Amino acid sequence: MRDGTEKGNGIIRRDALKAVEQVLQDMGVEGISVTQVRGYGEYADTYRDDWLVSHARLEIFTGEDQAEPVAEAIMGAAHTGNAGDGVVAILPVLKLYRIRTRDTVEG
Repeated sequence: MRDGTEKGNGIIRRDALKAVEQVLQDMGVEGISVTQVRGYGEYADTYRDDWLVSHARLEIFTGEDQAEPVAEAIMGAAHTGNAGDGVVAILPVLKLYRIRTRDTVEG
């Protein structure tokens, strides 16, 4: 049973992070987690010994009605038109709890 919450996951270029953070703040996103990750996808520099490239991973919990606008905002702020711009996924959340209060967070 879902509670109307969705999770947006994004992997973007690190140099796009500030612009993405700003657009999400401007649209009222209340929280975001960012981790530095390394990987390769559509583009891999096979001429280097290490194919892995540094990116930023974003995780955002939001209401069902905001998931698509959040994804569009990330894509708009992170887009360069070049391979390696990243990906965005919207995933259903079955249940979300706030640890401090043990309450269920509603979408």
